[in-house]
Amino acid sequence: MTDLSLNGVSKRYRVRRTLDAGGGPRGLRERLRSIGRRSDEFWALRDVSFDVARGETLGIIGHNGAGKSTVLKLLSGVTAPTSGDIRIFGRLSALIEVGSGFHPELTGRENVFLSGSILGMRRREIADKLERIVDFAGVREFIDTPVKHYSSGMYVRLGFSIAAHLEPDILLLDEVLAVGDAAFQVKCLDRIKELHRQGRTIVFISHDLAAVERLCERALLLRRGEIVANGPAGEVIATYQEDSKTYTASQPHAVAQAILSGEAEITSVTCHDGDGHPVPALRTGAAARMRLSYVAHTDIPDAVVEVYIYSLIDQTYGHWCQLTTASRDGMGLAMKSGPGTVEFEVDELSFLPGMYYVSATIVHREQAIGTAIDWQHQCLTLRIDAGRFIRGSFYMPHRWRRIGPPPEEHDSVLEHVLSPGARAGA
Repeated sequence: MTDLSLNGVSKRYRVRRTLDAGGGPRGLRERLRSIGRRSDEFWALRDVSFDVARGETLGIIGHNGAGKSTVLKLLSGVTAPTSGDIRIFGRLSALIEVGSGFHPELTGRENVFLSGSILGMRRREIADKLERIVDFAGVREFIDTPVKHYSSGMYVRLGFSIAAHLEPDILLLDEVLAVGDAAFQVKCLDRIKELHRQGRTIVFISHDLAAVERLCERALLLRRGEIVANGPAGEVIATYQEDSKTYTASQPHAVAQAILSGEAEITSVTCHDGDGHPVPALRTGAAARMRLSYVAHTDIPDAVVEVYIYSLIDQTYGHWCQLTTASRDGMGLAMKSGPGTVEFEVDELSFLPGMYYVSATIVHREQAIGTAIDWQHQCLTLRIDAGRFIRGSFYMPHRWRRIGPPPEEHDSVLEHVLSPGARAGA
């Protein structure tokens, strides 16, 4: 029996052109004349069709801008399709952002009732499940404290716990597993598996491919608003990773067209965990290493090794990072003729979950732009899974400490938030 059905669904947005008319009265007149002009069309989804059987767990993956969140918004009724038909059979709940609906001045207990009501739970149902919700979130000590005093980890743990105990017929999840520490993430996964065993239908949208593979029997791969793969989760994820290797093959890059001297060759670039073991994926906030192996055909006294890590968003380069063995005006790396390896180590990886591309180059310290010893463009596809909970575009390694007068009695919750144990759960 089918719980969800999309048939030929498309979603169009109108994007108004940005007019750069300059300043002054003339610029104002041009901007006024542009009002009412036809906007450009952007199709977030094109002719998407799929069914989700009752009790099935479906994962939806793809690059940023592929249309994943648009599917969830259409299913949850946040927006309507431009064309096509959507059919939903059963009680549906969408968890787009944990903690949505919380009031900072209300206590955790009060927000449980408020948020539960927003999600469609009756007061008696909330009261019956209150103890389980509080124990699952691990905030019993502070359940009668205003949530404005909670750490970010406590906040999102309580939000997820409420939604996870709603027990709808159909549950829509969008990037909600990056909550709390690793132990709580395991609890989240176990709770979702329990809902699946109870026969709930789950649609899970995430960049965390490891979680998709663990939770979902089937997956869809979206690219530019269209389904390009539909099948067993492991096979679709493999297709996504293979697709990532060629996704940007047609993109121009200045250094990729460099004139190469061939004095040395890059033979491999590999990723490793903090202990140096080769791994298929890394995690946000975890220690990581990357090794570049090469063969030098002659002695090179002033080599500089550079590694570029970047993601691709809407076919434009973004969120990229350059790591180099030395600055152009600093000391170069002396390479002896023969094989060699260099490694860089990161204490806490700052990239968000998703697929990334790695390019590497070897240059002379004072080499002119447009020339290089060797350049390997997109020589490694790097998968990063969820680790530390973060909100925003990247994770920034950090520490908290109090400065100023000693804490007063009412600051006890804040002291807990700043303590090392609380930080681990934030």
